Amino acid sequence: MILDKKIIDQHNSQLKDKHKRAFDYVSGDIAQVDEILDKLQKFQIAIPSWALGTGGTRFGRFSGAGEPATLEQKLEDVGLLHALNRSSGAISLHIPWDIPSDAAKIKTLASSLDIGFDAVNSNTFQDQAGQEHSYKFGSLHHVDPKVRQQAVDHNIEVINYGKAVGSKALTVWLADGSSFPGQLNFREAFQNTLSSLQEIYKHLPEDWKLFVEYKAFEPYFYSMTIGDWGQSLLLANKLGPKAYTLVDLGHHLPNANIEQIVSLLLMEGKLGGFHFNDSKYADDDLTAGSIKPYQLFLIFNELIDGMDVKGIDHASGLGWMIDASHNLKDPLVDLLQSVEAIKIAYAQALLVDRKALKQAQQANDIVKAQEILQDAFRTDVRPLVAEARLRSGAALNPVQLFNEGNLRSKLIEERGVNSVATGL
Repeated sequence: MILDKKIIDQHNSQLKDKHKRAFDYVSGDIAQVDEILDKLQKFQIAIPSWALGTGGTRFGRFSGAGEPATLEQKLEDVGLLHALNRSSGAISLHIPWDIPSDAAKIKTLASSLDIGFDAVNSNTFQDQAGQEHSYKFGSLHHVDPKVRQQAVDHNIEVINYGKAVGSKALTVWLADGSSFPGQLNFREAFQNTLSSLQEIYKHLPEDWKLFVEYKAFEPYFYSMTIGDWGQSLLLANKLGPKAYTLVDLGHHLPNANIEQIVSLLLMEGKLGGFHFNDSKYADDDLTAGSIKPYQLFLIFNELIDGMDVKGIDHASGLGWMIDASHNLKDPLVDLLQSVEAIKIAYAQALLVDRKALKQAQQANDIVKAQEILQDAFRTDVRPLVAEARLRSGAALNPVQLFNEGNLRSKLIEERGVNSVATGL
């Protein structure tokens, strides 16, 4: 579905007076407001293809109507999101769920929607139809070299699909691990994983990146072969300069200091990017910022500080991606909310007085440092984010327009009630 620009303009005309009052109030105290708005306009968050349909839990999946049943429809959904917020200018594909049968045609469609292709993702955590060897006991770490080779070959295939559509990165997340003591030789599992990744790394184009994702638990509960950022960093360092650690915000043990993790990875030049989501008890893949918005702000605070020290461009220096699953909400609304929350946290972090914070840190003035951070966090930057959208030609309130414009109903009219998205 292509959203008529007139619908956005009409929506904005109804809200512009209220928005102007809010924006004038907030921006009046921000000296660098134009610089912040420029950065907000440039900042894009890639949309995962697998999150455009309803996800599920291990107990069930409740598919929604009008889901994108084809890759073309997934691109159209991301194009719709991007039209609404002008902040979702790329899609991240998951193979084999999103194999482009005609790459040229897919690239042309994406271009017409003003979106590109972010990292491509491999899948060795599920057995596929016709697959010779099972991944029940792992993939890249498997004790059987035939299974490892099958997983390596799949990742090489994914790289080739990515090259065809113009992607520049491969994300590898492994479900490999163990649920019982003695089930696995940890050292050999790690060495097998490294050897497999080295073979995959050889096939990376020169201008590509390899993102090594980690997860502390699930689907295995005694050990995960790449269980934390240290193991991911160790692999990335051994692989070479094109390999980086990918941080998924839901992949840590409870109360992990993620902001410290990303600060050190960035310091070492090995932070590749993010999978944004939120969680309460485990890897819930919830809407970004819905549970721990202050943590999201603190992460961006460290990112901005570290990126500015290294002269890294905020918009293009790292991979900014969402990884979410929706079993209750409309997936498109949830993604709009996640993008909004991410940009709010980014805008808040841009407000931090870094000179004053540095002085407070050097003076061991804990109270002053806390006040500086919380003052930025407690500033209502929603009018700034909305103004950035307005200047980019997007909707002042994307969620409101999606709902009041009955966009889901229109998608159902186009696709039917029973269309089901590929994926989990």
